[in-house]
Amino acid sequence: MSADVVVVGAGPAGSAAAYHMAVAGLDVIVLERGELGRDKVCGDGLTPSAVTELALMGVDTTGWRRNKGLRVIGGGHLLHIPWPEQASLPSYGLARRRTELDRDLAERTVAAGARLLTGVTATAPLTSPSGRVIGVEVRPTPRAARPGVTAPAEITAPLVVDAGGVSARLATAVGRAKDVRRPLGVAVRAYFRSPRADDAWMESRLELWDGPAGKSELLPGYGWMWSVGDGLVNVGLGSVSSRAATTRIDYRAVFNRWMERAPASWGFTPDNRVGRLGSAALPMAFNRKPHYADGLMLLGDAGGMVSPFNGEGIAQALMSGRLAARAAACAAARSTAAGREKALGQYPAAMAERLGGYYTLGRVFVSLIEHPEVMRICTRYGLGRRRLMRLVSKLLSDGWERRGGDGIDHFIQLLTRMVPAA
Repeated sequence: MSADVVVVGAGPAGSAAAYHMAVAGLDVIVLERGELGRDKVCGDGLTPSAVTELALMGVDTTGWRRNKGLRVIGGGHLLHIPWPEQASLPSYGLARRRTELDRDLAERTVAAGARLLTGVTATAPLTSPSGRVIGVEVRPTPRAARPGVTAPAEITAPLVVDAGGVSARLATAVGRAKDVRRPLGVAVRAYFRSPRADDAWMESRLELWDGPAGKSELLPGYGWMWSVGDGLVNVGLGSVSSRAATTRIDYRAVFNRWMERAPASWGFTPDNRVGRLGSAALPMAFNRKPHYADGLMLLGDAGGMVSPFNGEGIAQALMSGRLAARAAACAAARSTAAGREKALGQYPAAMAERLGGYYTLGRVFVSLIEHPEVMRICTRYGLGRRRLMRLVSKLLSDGWERRGGDGIDHFIQLLTRMVPAA
């Protein structure tokens, strides 16, 4: 079996890449080891940046849960920050459970002409004698209901895309190890039935405490709660370390204590919880590179593209797929191997231009909020300053204009140009 491109992983990154590549006329095979609609630990929140990427894919979001901004609570303050109407970003966000989002995106990809094989596990990259990745070895996923292959096989392609998530198995197999000097986050999430499931705001609580009352330590991170539709609320917490080091914090215990102290109006009782309490690692700030070399591209979590500012990964995954497709389409039009490599090199350059300086600032941000006293001062004295919070909200949500915009946008543009790219 062969194609122009093999994409491993049908999450947001892989589906976005396959969609844009198929629209550009490339023959694309997408491999997904599970079945569509597999549950994944995620906040399910889609910022205006993610909404824009969905619009570029032509995804029909009718009926999806909309939100109009952030409700931020901390340091004795409560602040509502609406999503601003901007030239490149809409004035609303969305929420969609990953079981539904991933299915929607994969189906959109198939409609564009990509070939989707579910129940297929990519076990290893195929490489040429020179070390170039030229395809993948695959096998049926154990216990898959309808695997896309019936026996171990090889799929060849001049371009292979690892969009397989945090494990990044293909990247790891060719020696692209994660950079332990980059931030690593941890997220814990559960769903609850809630009487406030119609709330139109995404609520963020900036004070996470580890330990019993009176002996608690403030953690670097935040808690969230927002509606995802169907009477459900996604509730979770995210914490971050400036280096990919192990931690002794029991995040599930922190979550359970947080639920015990949550406002009763939300109804976060054990009887109202739906499904499991899940946890996941969040690879941040380009912690695995290069994003392209020797026939292999890294997208989304496989390339460590989660934002160190807020733990968001869906918008970045969708964008990485779009930029990867642009480079792949340009490469397919070249007549020489050297020309194709130059075209494919546009992808890591575009990611660095879009997020490099921004993620460098994010690493500084993480190193600061790791200190409880800094976090305490920021929440107590910063939240009451509305203009400062407009800056912070744009910075933390990646909701700033790259060109033009207002004075705050210009200030962030200046900051990102002053620092080296991540």
